[in-house]
Amino acid sequence: MTSAHPRAAAAGPQTAATDREKVLVVGATGALGRPVVRLLRERGIAVRAFSRHPEQAADLAALGADVMAGDLTDASSLQRACSGATRVLAAAHAIMGRGRWRSEAVDDLGHRDLIAAARAAGVARFVYTSALGAAPGHAVDFFRTKHAIEQVLAASGLDAVVLRPTAFMEHHVHNFNGKAVLDKGKAQIIGPGTKPRNFVCAADVARFAVRALLEDPPPFRELAIGGHGNHGNAEVASMYARAAGITARASHLPRGVARLIATVARPVHPGMARIMTLLSLPDGASDERFDGAAELEARYGIPLMRIEDFVQRQVDTHRSR
Repeated sequence: MTSAHPRAAAAGPQTAATDREKVLVVGATGALGRPVVRLLRERGIAVRAFSRHPEQAADLAALGADVMAGDLTDASSLQRACSGATRVLAAAHAIMGRGRWRSEAVDDLGHRDLIAAARAAGVARFVYTSALGAAPGHAVDFFRTKHAIEQVLAASGLDAVVLRPTAFMEHHVHNFNGKAVLDKGKAQIIGPGTKPRNFVCAADVARFAVRALLEDPPPFRELAIGGHGNHGNAEVASMYARAAGITARASHLPRGVARLIATVARPVHPGMARIMTLLSLPDGASDERFDGAAELEARYGIPLMRIEDFVQRQVDTHRSR
């Protein structure tokens, strides 16, 4: 599960970054980037919050972050962002991207340019957000790209850390599943929804990212991060219904139909096609389970939110509106 730095494993957390550091967070307004910026500012660390959507970063600016408009498809903006930065977190992705921001342009070429810019700027630490299951033979190109960028980073000479989280609860539990149950009383599931999957709260991953950024030496060089338990999408929808006290209907799109939709959609919306392909894979096509949450908590002292608590929080938020 982990590949710890030898000195860190022996001695535990060492020197933390000081106020002389400036951390560049790429994807600062995303599910992971936003809580990382907040945690860094709580520690008094200077942050450059890099985002394609700076208009969504007013809360980060209010915390004292230096908000910078930029784009992973614009190499010159990456060079400007890295100038003066001492540590970098790459927390952006384009799994749903299309057009200029298609995955190939952001997750592949954009990250190659970011790594090159960080190296040219003399960045002292580069933390890359990969994904659990990233591999050259994965059935979905996004995971193949993640693996390829891990290799580019390893060959760059940068002092690097790789995080491999499971699916973020914020997206895969709520936005892609539970939100429809709360809004419409109906779950929309591709296939039977029985495949065991692991989900993790992005805010929890942020705490590992901050340690990877600030501690010298880092407490790990590679780390798989996941939450407690493995659950199918149909089970997640049922959790929402129970927590909300409703009887939710479920519609199941057959996998074959989803694959056909993916084929038709790919030229116009490759991001949607990618998600359709991922969710229509047979249960045995790729392993999305993770069973190391208790070990992570014990080793690093970071509590991991349980999916039941996350669901209840979303239900409570929905009721308060």
